[in-house]
Amino acid sequence: MLSSFKRKKAQQHLARLPKISQPLDDIKVLSSPRDYRSALLDLISHAEHRIYLIALYLEHDDAGIDILSAIYQAKMRRPELDVAIFVDWHRAQRGRIGDVAENTNADWYCKMAEQYPNVHVPIYGVPVNTREALGVLHLKGSIVDNTVAYTGASVNDVYLHQHDKYRYDRYQFITNPALTDSMVDYVKQNLLPAAAVHNLDCHNRPSKPEIKNDIKKFRQTLRVQEYKFVDSATDEQLAVTPLVGLGRHSPLNKAIDRLMNSTEHKLTLCTPYFNLPAPLVKNIISLLRQGKQVEIIVGDKTANDFYIPEDQPFKIIGALPYLYEINLRRFVTRLQRYVDKGLLTIRLWKDDDNTYHLKGIWVDDNWQLITGNNLNPRAWHLDLENAILIHDPQGELKEARQHELECIRTHTFVINHYQQLQSIQFYPVKIRKLIRRLKRIRIDKLISRIL
Repeated sequence: MLSSFKRKKAQQHLARLPKISQPLDDIKVLSSPRDYRSALLDLISHAEHRIYLIALYLEHDDAGIDILSAIYQAKMRRPELDVAIFVDWHRAQRGRIGDVAENTNADWYCKMAEQYPNVHVPIYGVPVNTREALGVLHLKGSIVDNTVAYTGASVNDVYLHQHDKYRYDRYQFITNPALTDSMVDYVKQNLLPAAAVHNLDCHNRPSKPEIKNDIKKFRQTLRVQEYKFVDSATDEQLAVTPLVGLGRHSPLNKAIDRLMNSTEHKLTLCTPYFNLPAPLVKNIISLLRQGKQVEIIVGDKTANDFYIPEDQPFKIIGALPYLYEINLRRFVTRLQRYVDKGLLTIRLWKDDDNTYHLKGIWVDDNWQLITGNNLNPRAWHLDLENAILIHDPQGELKEARQHELECIRTHTFVINHYQQLQSIQFYPVKIRKLIRRLKRIRIDKLISRIL
């Protein structure tokens, strides 16, 4: 009785969310990073009014050069274009994890600005917290005119499959003036005016200590800001709701919680890093106890972007995929009886040495969440996240939804028993020793929370 009451309350909450009417023909779902790259470049080349590129980072590599050069070319063709790029402040000013910070992305932005002195393409660094480990800009959705190109991917060679390897994500193009206006207005009203936000395409950037107090005030402001738009859809229409949030009690987190609890028949969830926040684990267990189906699609440890093959130099960060696998093994062990009953399906994604970065939630046949949120403690507590919730009460997106899920499942295999997942005794010696040392001093939980 209690579960039925909770489900109805969750469904009522979703029904009360403001929604924007969405024409079916204006949603395009792509299934490969190369297709996404081509579509994004095409959008940029035909931009008439605005280009707002928003990503965790814009990398100085072939893919990044192509995208940024295309934006400069678009601005040259149409000087009146409203152009702005937003990336994480900290990430732009360091190298990749484990690498020396030489010739950072921010340095490259400066060189591009110098190369095009008469073309203004501002690149802003957004510091969500005073340290990268405590929170980053994880907003997704780049806007070109009235289309939002929504993906969890950042901009670099692997995310956009520029060369041999790719990192798999979701790729949605949604054309909707009200939706894009709300997302651009959020940026203009909350990010651009902030004292903590500064240009990265110039050499006189402030140091972190200089803006420390501004960052703290900025973070507090972000906690209470939401997307603003007019409720324009009925409960019977195909509709979208943009959501944004920072912190445990954010509107986005509440929507994710209610979305899961509203499940009547089946929940499908994708995450690249199996490290679900406790409330989401609780929701899954509750659904299984009610006899509902739950499908979780997660990357194999070798498909994790932190994975380091044994024949390459050892780095501490390489332990992360193994920590995630330990989490998954414990989870399946705990819920093995539901796997045996056919209620819980665990799929591991693996395609050669490519990587998996896919996230999202599908509930029954009428709700889906497209998001960059990794559905882990870091996303739940620390990062600035957003999402687009799609309500499809008439099943208009059924074919596209089924096709996308079929593509996602293509390179997966089902885990029927927890023993199919490696235990720590079979891990490489250096990994095994490191993990046991971390567990002795109980720092593994802290690492899981911030990475």
